[in-house]
Amino acid sequence: MCGIFAIFSKNGECIQPKTYHGRLHTLREIGYRQSGKQRHRGPDYTGVCCLPEHGVLMMHERLAIVGVETGHQPLHSENKNIIMVANGEIYNYLELSAEIAKRRGHYKPKSDCSVIIEMYEEYGELLLDHITGMFAFVLYDKREKTILIARDPFGIIPMYIGEDFDGNIWVASEMKCIVDVCTKVETFPPGELRYGKADNLVRRTYYQPAWRYKTPSMCADLNRIKTILENAVRTHLQCDVPFGALLSGGVDSSLIASIATKIQREREPSYRLKTFSVGLQNAPDFEAARLVADYIGSDHKEIIFKIEDALDGIRDIIYHIETYDVTTVRCSLPMLLLTRYIKSTGIKMILSGEGADEMFGGYLYFFNAPNYNDFHEELVKRVFQLHLSDCLRSNKVSMAKGIELRVPFLDTAFINYVMSVRPEDKIPGDLNCFNDQQKYRIEKHILRAAFADGYLPDQVLWRQKEQFSDGVGYNWIDSIRRVATEHVTDSEFAKASERYTVNTPTTKEAYYYRSIFEEMFPGESAAKTVSRWVPRRDWGCPEDPSGRAQSVHQVHK
Repeated sequence: MCGIFAIFSKNGECIQPKTYHGRLHTLREIGYRQSGKQRHRGPDYTGVCCLPEHGVLMMHERLAIVGVETGHQPLHSENKNIIMVANGEIYNYLELSAEIAKRRGHYKPKSDCSVIIEMYEEYGELLLDHITGMFAFVLYDKREKTILIARDPFGIIPMYIGEDFDGNIWVASEMKCIVDVCTKVETFPPGELRYGKADNLVRRTYYQPAWRYKTPSMCADLNRIKTILENAVRTHLQCDVPFGALLSGGVDSSLIASIATKIQREREPSYRLKTFSVGLQNAPDFEAARLVADYIGSDHKEIIFKIEDALDGIRDIIYHIETYDVTTVRCSLPMLLLTRYIKSTGIKMILSGEGADEMFGGYLYFFNAPNYNDFHEELVKRVFQLHLSDCLRSNKVSMAKGIELRVPFLDTAFINYVMSVRPEDKIPGDLNCFNDQQKYRIEKHILRAAFADGYLPDQVLWRQKEQFSDGVGYNWIDSIRRVATEHVTDSEFAKASERYTVNTPTTKEAYYYRSIFEEMFPGESAAKTVSRWVPRRDWGCPEDPSGRAQSVHQVHK
């Protein structure tokens, strides 16, 4: 995982030096200055390719995870005509490398991402039909003077695209690199590619699964769920550096940790996965996480934080995550403290459980779904907004400290299967089409049932969903809401709709985060990159996104 940055002149000609803070900067100097704002994403190496005659600059801030010695970027094709910077991991690169070697007689990839160039030489823009993983990349073909920009299907890896006053194209992993020089900035959509000359990039959505447009009717196969998720975890374990796993004590992160341990012990029977939890003293998640750690025999560490220490970081976290969404801010602060500790241990890659709630209907407000079709449509909406919420948070918080976070639940094969399962089998509390005759069916029932044969202790496997910002300690949300509210006067809040016409804040807490964001990322263009995570008000759900606000929530002590 890294940071990418690129500038392309609108007409393919040289970009003249620009004046910044009273002096002229060359194209290379401009790039180094702007990409430096995301250098935390790549503490191991900064790579630059500057082609002034083409009006092209491509940069890479590297965090070395796979191909540590050989994977420096920008990457080039053998004939040097194709240049690429990529962020992420290509999980089927070994299979693709074997195919390339068969065609060429010999091929050894420099890193997992290097296969993108070879696949481009073979398939052009259709290479996206062949690679799986989490990625965002920018590729330039010198001979054709064409550009290819693409992002993974669910937006696990962040990417922004902008246009400056002269019409030049800017691309970066984080918005902070381009927002001060571009008149227009947008989030690059997941599952999309843009291809062609800089002044005429053609947009195409390459990922269009059938379940996105039609409510599925396929019955759930628990064995398939289990097999595909285990395969996903196996591919996500490919790395050449020390790694660990987040362990909140919820079923999602616990399953990932358990499966990873099982796989690693195939080669090393005494293997102990390093796992990490965070929370206030006596947080609800700690007891459950300890049960799992003991059960799977992990090397477990609890990070206990104080409320005031987390509150100190509100401004820093909004700068890092580039959003003012209430849920995301609440969750990100404890996670930043956890990530900082993990970094100090020497770990560079961490596994996590993001994504399961969106595809299985795990959030407690899903109990209010009025029917199967609405339930499925809400799942689809949540999956395709992951890049604005959980994926955004998990990536940017971990990369703020130079740690790569991987999310096996968002493996394309796994999510395609689960999202193709009929809503009758996933909706919580509904027994009409499932053979378990409980009076109450817990959320994510089929995921739990698929792993009911010894992967987790029952107390955790069947534990109700506890949202992360609740599970770290119930006093956390109460405290941050109170402190944020104290920063906003009644008169300021009364004029919220006048000051903020885009995503007008509806609470003082939201107003406070928005005002900080506006200082750092001014303008309507930046504000539009944010989407607020809220339960369905039209389903009778309260506005506050906390799981504790839902009527079905059970207090964990």
